[in-house]
Amino acid sequence: MTLTHQAEVLTWTEPEPMPLRGTVILLPGRGESPQVYERLGKRLAADAYRVHVVTAPSDSPDQARAQLTGLLETADADKPRVVAGSDGGAAYAAHLAARAELPGVNALILAGLPTAATASTARDWDGELDARSFCPTHRGRISASGVRAGELFTDLPPDWFDAQAAARISLPVLGLHGREDTVSPLADARDFYAAVPHAELVSIAGGPHDVLNDQTHRTVAATIVLFLERLRGGAGLPPIALAEPLRAGSPA
Repeated sequence: MTLTHQAEVLTWTEPEPMPLRGTVILLPGRGESPQVYERLGKRLAADAYRVHVVTAPSDSPDQARAQLTGLLETADADKPRVVAGSDGGAAYAAHLAARAELPGVNALILAGLPTAATASTARDWDGELDARSFCPTHRGRISASGVRAGELFTDLPPDWFDAQAAARISLPVLGLHGREDTVSPLADARDFYAAVPHAELVSIAGGPHDVLNDQTHRTVAATIVLFLERLRGGAGLPPIALAEPLRAGSPA
């Protein structure tokens, strides 16, 4: 498994000699650098999914879009190509998908999706840490570097939040959302995903806003891999692991 840097894009590649299984391009959230996603990048790459993390769209939507387009053009078209996003990155990914501006993309993964352009009330750094993650390792890392304090509570572009956008997303979507998200409440996110024609929403018990980097990051990464493996079977995401009923009356 290797890490490469190129023009603010970080890439984790599948370990040799494992064949590539798919490509994931991740759009970071407000105030975040690509380095924030090292732990997730390594974990997905270990399962042979190549992971690219680009510029946060809230910093420069044009640069993020250019990097995303370039990576999609060079990704293996015979394997799933997935756009993922966290926070503002998730909002931007959903915006592009609703406008059919993600050619060649097979699915979306949206984590901590904001459902409104207006930010929640600003907090001090301790409050921001609590909003972002409860993971001591991640909190220590982003306290040292990796995020710009306060930007989580800045507004996003209003045109990323068309009220009819969800219904126009034709791609399969995996939503990941913390049950304790105080930046983007789960109930609002649930309404968005309910309007997407082909969406699954997984809520994370005890999870704050940044579910990709919280204490349950292993469970979240495993959930992503399960989704990616099903996607390899086709856009209908046929199930692979099935729970068998063991008692009469148990759900199938």
